[in-house]
Amino acid sequence: MASGAGGRTCPRGAGRTERKKRQMSLSTVPTDQARREATEWFARLNKLDVPLAEMQAWKLWLDAPGNKAAYDEVDAFWRKSEALKDDPDIKAAVANALGRATPTAPAAKPRRRGLTAAVAMGVVAAIAGGYVLWAPKVYSTGVGEQRTIQLSDGSTVVLDTDSRVSVRLTGARRDIRLGRGQALFDVAHDGRRPFVVTAGATSVTALGTRFDVRREASGATVTLVRGAVEVRQGSAADTSQVWRLTPGQRVATQGAAPRPSPVDADTATSWASGRLVFHAVPLRAAVAEFNRYERQKIEVADGPVGDELVSGVFAVGDSETFVGSMADLHDLAVVRSDKDGTIRLTRAGDGDGAR
Repeated sequence: MASGAGGRTCPRGAGRTERKKRQMSLSTVPTDQARREATEWFARLNKLDVPLAEMQAWKLWLDAPGNKAAYDEVDAFWRKSEALKDDPDIKAAVANALGRATPTAPAAKPRRRGLTAAVAMGVVAAIAGGYVLWAPKVYSTGVGEQRTIQLSDGSTVVLDTDSRVSVRLTGARRDIRLGRGQALFDVAHDGRRPFVVTAGATSVTALGTRFDVRREASGATVTLVRGAVEVRQGSAADTSQVWRLTPGQRVATQGAAPRPSPVDADTATSWASGRLVFHAVPLRAAVAEFNRYERQKIEVADGPVGDELVSGVFAVGDSETFVGSMADLHDLAVVRSDKDGTIRLTRAGDGDGAR
């Protein structure tokens, strides 16, 4: 096996200067195609007696934008094989590879430390066959922050305030976990790889579509803008909690008896363009929405004040304009806390002073 110190399989003779130049010039994010080619090269270079012509071809391949980054990902995965070999997903990939792989080289003991020959061969075969489960990439936003993420498959994810997703794209699936918050997904069509978003016990499966998922305390709210999705609550065996949405529908899985209902999808996803749109929404609900973007919270006095209806379009994070508008339209007093800056909306004349 052609291997250097630490298990790296690229030739040392290329020189550190050349590698540094490549690192500086080839910083492009690798595509799925580059990753597939990288796995093939990695497996080929781990065979015994690699021909010089093949090594030269590998060097030329590395020079293309994104290829070196893709190869480095495969190499990094191999280095982590010791830590990952007991992971159920990795075990499944290795078992699959071992069941269909036909080694072309003698079953020599691998030089990789801590792995048996079978596991080492299985991991390489899994890589070569496109069964590698890439380590998830995690993206997040802070309070008041929004972020747009372009995935390597062509899909786009817009993260709302205080949100977190982990993304794992493999040759067979595209898995997204919404750990908290809200995200708008614009999915690139790929019939071979379903796009699945999981939020707690709720999962949303799509092929090519645009939809919004908001993580709730016990479930999620899913809004479909375009295309079609299947929403499932609970295990795959429970077919009673499955809904197929059409554009302009929403389902909130955290309710007692969830079912799809019509919704203005443009209004529901207006946050992604930096706007909050309210149509006859109770003041307490509008305040709760604004508070998602603010560290200094707005409070509403108890009683009928919170039932006042709010309609209008406001910029995300512009709580001052929102509070001023509510005070003018509904004859409310604005009371600011001297301790933490909290803003309290109460009925004018109630005598609720600074606290």
